[in-house]
Amino acid sequence: MSDFPTSAPMPLAAALDGAKDPDARIKAQATDAAVKFEAFFIKQMIGQMRAGTRALADEDSAENKRANQDMLDLADGMVADALAQQRAFGIADLMLKQVLPAAGLSASAAGSPSGVKTPAASPAGAPVSSGTPTS
Repeated sequence: MSDFPTSAPMPLAAALDGAKDPDARIKAQATDAAVKFEAFFIKQMIGQMRAGTRALADEDSAENKRANQDMLDLADGMVADALAQQRAFGIADLMLKQVLPAAGLSASAAGSPSGVKTPAASPAGAPVSSGTPTS
């Protein structure tokens, strides 16, 4: 049938509410927020693509019928949530790499399933190389 979950999984923050370790709770809350932001971003992107399709469709097309638009919008939201839970775009991972080190926590502890590897940040004040040789 479909690979999309039929019900929303339990958020990490709710799963760790009773955790005694405050770092674990912060990591869970940051991860939950990052995944929700990724879902929002994906939903907006899909919505813009859908709007472009509607603008190009004929007046009597199924794309321009209000009932179809509502159902497609609902389906787009479910697809966006499923992709965000898988961290398919890596937006949540990049946000966690920015947020968790600032809180003194490691991003690897947040449990990133996407395996996105980014170069390590340079120390403050160190020159950043653009990768192109200069002469």
